[in-house]
Amino acid sequence: MIKPTMLKKGDSVAIVSLSSGILGEKSAHHQLKLGIKRLRQMGLKPICMPNALSGLKELHDNPEKRAADLKTAFANPKIKGIICVIGGDDTYRLLPYLLEDANFIESVKRNPKIFTGFSDTTINHLMLYRLGLATFYGPNLLSDLAELDKAMLPYTRTAFTQYFHNPTTTQIQSSPIWYEERTDFSLNAIGTPRISHIEKDGYQVLRGKGHLTGKLLGGCLDSLYDCLTQNRYVDEATVIKKYQIFPTNEEWKNKVLFIETSEEKPNPDLYEQMLLTLKKQGVLENVAGIIVGKPQNNAFFEEYKAKLLAVTADLKTPIMYNVNFGHAFPRTVIPYGAMVDIDLDQSKIKITEPFFDTEMKSM
Repeated sequence: MIKPTMLKKGDSVAIVSLSSGILGEKSAHHQLKLGIKRLRQMGLKPICMPNALSGLKELHDNPEKRAADLKTAFANPKIKGIICVIGGDDTYRLLPYLLEDANFIESVKRNPKIFTGFSDTTINHLMLYRLGLATFYGPNLLSDLAELDKAMLPYTRTAFTQYFHNPTTTQIQSSPIWYEERTDFSLNAIGTPRISHIEKDGYQVLRGKGHLTGKLLGGCLDSLYDCLTQNRYVDEATVIKKYQIFPTNEEWKNKVLFIETSEEKPNPDLYEQMLLTLKKQGVLENVAGIIVGKPQNNAFFEEYKAKLLAVTADLKTPIMYNVNFGHAFPRTVIPYGAMVDIDLDQSKIKITEPFFDTEMKSM
């Protein structure tokens, strides 16, 4: 895998809308200002790509404009990081415009840079993984940098600042607090805290002993399911297959699968169907183990556990549950392709290699 270099103060970062175009709506203007302000406070120079603020309809109707922004960001060697605005449900529509462009593919390899986001962004991550770039399933602009409280959620901010450091190993701690998703994102909500709860469960080992090791690969379970079905769009699975976005069984072999559920909070029966689809595909029998993100708002917390154990019972898959990544608040960073060591006896997670290239390159 090609690793980008870490961020430093003064670096330019691109803001891209690869899924939903919500950032361009008037209703999100206060969040845009807040996200930009927070990035500047960290010493970064945020640059909205030309189409990032075009709005919902324009970006929905013109996926090529979304793709153009990602091309622009990768082609510019002065841009050191790419921050996704938010998820959505149709970023797969960008694939033809990106993967049929040899210049884009060359740009990704010549100008590796930090790429962060989650949810539907899973598809972008898997595309870049296919091209050999190590990316980060982590904070995005609207959900995290534009947090409406007086500051970013402390755990998430600490996670984001990992993009400025490059230790040899990184311990991923369980957050002592979890937060509910907001119901009001309006201007009136600025300065108001989220409803918070003490984390009573922490990391839960559902099965397994000793150490689970392997390279990390996965994403949003809903998105992985959509890759393989006609659940959301009739052509999505066809497009994913054409461009070989979903990893092969050989690629899943001995990986540590990370999965988490979306804000749609799939009911337990659908959750089971999603897992069974991964099983039928051969994913579950090939991976070394699974880490599972905390469900947003703790929805179906016990039911999901039961389904996980039932679907993997014959495989005896090691599983660690309730990890702070994905749609639940707060969230950490999961680096694609990085080696992880999970201590199933002590409920600890450690990334055992640097996130970034240790050799600074002159661009």
